[in-house]
Amino acid sequence: MGINVNITANLPGAHQEPSIAVNQLNPKIMAVVATDTGTGVARTGLYRSTDGGLTWITGLLPLPAGFGGAEAASIDYTFPNRFIVIVHAFNNFADGSIFVYVSDDNGVTWTDPIVVAQGFGFDLHNDEPYIAFDRTSASPYRGYAYATYTPLYDIEYSVGNSGIFFRRSVDGGFNWLTPIRISSVRGYTDRASIAVGVSGEVYVGYIRTGPTMPQFFVRISYDGGATFFPDPTFRGAIGISSVVLPPTPLPVPGYQFRVLTIASLAADVSATPTAGNVYAAWQDFRKGYSEILFCRSPDGQLWSEPVTISHGVPFSQSFQPSITVAPATGKIYCIYYTNVSNGFLLDCYVAESTDGGNSFINRRVSLQSFNPVIAPPINLLADYITARTTAPETLAAVWTDTRTGKQDVFFGT
Repeated sequence: MGINVNITANLPGAHQEPSIAVNQLNPKIMAVVATDTGTGVARTGLYRSTDGGLTWITGLLPLPAGFGGAEAASIDYTFPNRFIVIVHAFNNFADGSIFVYVSDDNGVTWTDPIVVAQGFGFDLHNDEPYIAFDRTSASPYRGYAYATYTPLYDIEYSVGNSGIFFRRSVDGGFNWLTPIRISSVRGYTDRASIAVGVSGEVYVGYIRTGPTMPQFFVRISYDGGATFFPDPTFRGAIGISSVVLPPTPLPVPGYQFRVLTIASLAADVSATPTAGNVYAAWQDFRKGYSEILFCRSPDGQLWSEPVTISHGVPFSQSFQPSITVAPATGKIYCIYYTNVSNGFLLDCYVAESTDGGNSFINRRVSLQSFNPVIAPPINLLADYITARTTAPETLAAVWTDTRTGKQDVFFGT
């Protein structure tokens, strides 16, 4: 049986949108970021463990100068001791900007915030960031950092159009090159996902949620993020699967929290027969209830038909997947929320595969079910949760949990 540790148990406020990274050279060292409201405004909580997640040191990253709040953080790691955090900073609904913080001492100290994409008033609001390092041994671009974000245009007037943008840093996060548009701006998209392949291929996946025909797409870079295939200029993209969006909130009496349908990608960089595979996961409502669907590809271009990897109990609700692959062994983990045990209370579950996604087994990660609407803010449980691994193939998961009567970030294996 795995462990559950309440990272934020002794902190005031709500804690949402957790992301975790693990030092692959010393897997006892982990860092987690989350949106932390303990000071009365949204800040980026930073939580560190040096004993494999058993205990945690908690703190906050400083707000960028001139900004009143920050949220939607993502974190990643590269060799030997570098962690990077990306955040969305804002002033109410204005000035949405993307910043990163870099640490070269396993998260003990951090740079001042470094701007990646500046926002301007209500007219250009950059949001929904994601960060990933290339740390693959066979890549000529090892150490590059990759970021995605979503400019929301005319947010004051709720126009709704949005597109995925990509930027790269060839010096590990300190300086960022010219942005590349990944998706068409004629449509609606939320947070993208980045996976780095066995030879340094960069996969950027996103779900176009509207206005019509929702679909999961991916673009690929073979030159360290300098260019992408198909060429984004011509709106082309590789289709992974059609998507049927679950309603938000989910159709469970009493549920009030929103559920965004966000892409999740992972790549197999192991020295095993499944090396080079790319995996996609998302929530889907095509059967009349939300379940986790999965596709796989040998190269990011040709994709299998989607299959269900959650419990698949009719009319239970499984949602918010995060997929990852153990770099040492190729074992696949996909965590998700589900009400399969109770019908109302939630748990964090994981679907696991040791055969490249041919088959999955599911097990419960959270050791206690929790009520998602007893703790404020009841309309926002968490837009995402995150799965990573520690060597050689132990799950390292973080999710938002309310078993204590408030929103806390939990760590589990």
